[in-house]
Amino acid sequence: MDGMPENEEPKVPVSQDSQTASDFINQQLALEADAREVLPYKFDKCTNIIGSLRQNIFACLTCSPPPASPAQVYTPAGVCYACSISCHGEHTLVELFSRRNFVCDCGTSRFPSTSSCTLRSDPASGTRGVHSQEPHKGNHYNHNFQNKFCACEEEYDADTEKGTMFQCLGLGTVETGGCGEDWYHPECLMGLPRNWHATHDNQEGDTKIAEKPENGEPEEKEEASHPVPPGFPNEDEFEAMICYKCVESNPWIKKYAGTPGFLPPVLRKDEHSDTNSITAPAELSATTTLKRKASDSDLDAGPPSPSKRVKDEVGGSQEQEPPALLTGTSATNNKSLPPSSNDGSTTAEPTNTDQKPQPKHALLNSSPPTGRFSIFVKADFRDHLCHCPSCYPNLIPHPQLLEDEETYEPSLSSEASSQEHPAGTNGGGSSRASLLDRGEAALSNVDRVRAIEGVMVYNHLRDKVKEFLKPYAEEGRVVSAEDIKAYFEKLRGDEKGISEARDEVGGEADNRREQSGY
Repeated sequence: MDGMPENEEPKVPVSQDSQTASDFINQQLALEADAREVLPYKFDKCTNIIGSLRQNIFACLTCSPPPASPAQVYTPAGVCYACSISCHGEHTLVELFSRRNFVCDCGTSRFPSTSSCTLRSDPASGTRGVHSQEPHKGNHYNHNFQNKFCACEEEYDADTEKGTMFQCLGLGTVETGGCGEDWYHPECLMGLPRNWHATHDNQEGDTKIAEKPENGEPEEKEEASHPVPPGFPNEDEFEAMICYKCVESNPWIKKYAGTPGFLPPVLRKDEHSDTNSITAPAELSATTTLKRKASDSDLDAGPPSPSKRVKDEVGGSQEQEPPALLTGTSATNNKSLPPSSNDGSTTAEPTNTDQKPQPKHALLNSSPPTGRFSIFVKADFRDHLCHCPSCYPNLIPHPQLLEDEETYEPSLSSEASSQEHPAGTNGGGSSRASLLDRGEAALSNVDRVRAIEGVMVYNHLRDKVKEFLKPYAEEGRVVSAEDIKAYFEKLRGDEKGISEARDEVGGEADNRREQSGY
């Protein structure tokens, strides 16, 4: 039986969850960097005191759980970015993204009295933490606060959700028949089922078979993202979207569909002429196809019929002048007149110099599209909205149509701002500072005696951990989970060293507990 060479040490089995000390430290720094990227802003001030803002809102399903049945009393509530971390950091949260004219509900009667806002002080007693205050009456809520989104009212799960959802500009609240800035799946906007692509692929026989790799080994096939239905605009073609609910609650905007700054309307399936089939990708949308045919054939066929004119205008065709501009002549004669003659005559010039310029709404569709549809707008759509005395009152209730909105953002945290400022400046400090280092800095705001006591105890613990990890780091050895567990079990019994550190500053133990940070 062969023996082991004398100069060779026996190999120690390494557990799968072992790692070197340097790897562990680098992993922790990477995790902290990821955390700063996800949470780059300060979370020490509740926006409730600022008032109504367009800001990112979170729904807390722990403090305000969705109703189990429609008969159950339910009070929706939303909290700001800071409160989502400081007051509800350990709760189940749903990010709703930006909401217009919203005041944080944390610390109000929309939450149970046991759920207080720890970032605000009680105005009567001055103590930290308020609850049961009067909520802002101007807040508006929809089913998003129950973690339900879109017309399908599907619960959002970031781990299983595929594809892209689009947020409506929100021209109406739930109370006025709108959506309240809801988020939509493309197929739901078009009135199609969520699994429309499965049915479509089966009907078209378009199932793809994965090619066998050259080496003959099985290859994991990445699951494809949720496809976009045919006829839905490409993301780079539009800036924002107005859902069919908000269009119906503001019917005056229908006449803008297909005009400059606005894409052709995206009809719902139940509004299409053929409701039993899905348009194939090669055919594009019905609106786009009709627009092209009308533009080509109308050159020789003369003025289109009324129904065809509507489709031309919906598609954005500019071949026909709007009837409001054709005064005293036919469309054909008007197009045949040159802008000016070469001999200087003015027979082709308009003789009425006092005629006022036509408002923008006169250039829109004389017969707006019928049925329910959504409107997708380009970046410059605001420049094409009519501001005449008869149209401007429609815009006043919707400031998002008059100018681009700004979303409130808290100030950057010191760690995030340190990436923009060199070390040593006001915003400086190493961007690789650890949570423990920041904990030391936070002690500067604590009572001096307690701060010194905390630093001494922390330094004692830090030295102990460094002493334990040093040989592993120097020799490149791995630290197993069992080693770490055994070490900390031993460390918990080292009450003598901790007591000695406390005695050096004359501190005394107490049973008070501070609220932990996030």
